Amino acid sequence: MTPWEIAPVLEEIGAFGGRLTTARERLDVKSWVQKGASETYLAQWQTCREQAGAVTSGARLLARNPEKLSAGMELLFRMQVLNIMVGSLAEGTRRYQTLADADQLSALAGEIGPDRERFERYLVGLAEGLEQQLSVMDREAQRCRGILTAPASSSTRTGKKN
Repeated sequence: MTPWEIAPVLEEIGAFGGRLTTARERLDVKSWVQKGASETYLAQWQTCREQAGAVTSGARLLARNPEKLSAGMELLFRMQVLNIMVGSLAEGTRRYQTLADADQLSALAGEIGPDRERFERYLVGLAEGLEQQLSVMDREAQRCRGILTAPASSSTRTGKKN
């Protein structure tokens, strides 16, 4: 994929972060804890908020400069953390809230799957391209180094003129 092909995918990933934030606000995690749920759900709920915001802003920034591999990796890692948090929160929602809310959260998480996979393939392709460029640069640097360090002709080493 090219940078201009991945940019709309990144915009959709950013929009997903916003939709997830809205869905997360419908969760009443404090009442879950009162019903006997682990307080870990509160931490996950907060982490989900933070990661969703970071995914939204990170995806939108990366859409402007999609060839920045480090930013792409960071976004991918955040998406993976977010996916785990959403799965756990959906499980808690199913147990402590309503099945319909849990299904909505799971469906929302499923929506981003194809875009996440396209983004992953893009990052792998980007990394492969950068590796090829580095390999070419290394070979060229070695060739230049060989030219610069090649032994001089015998007449210049002994100081004799031919």
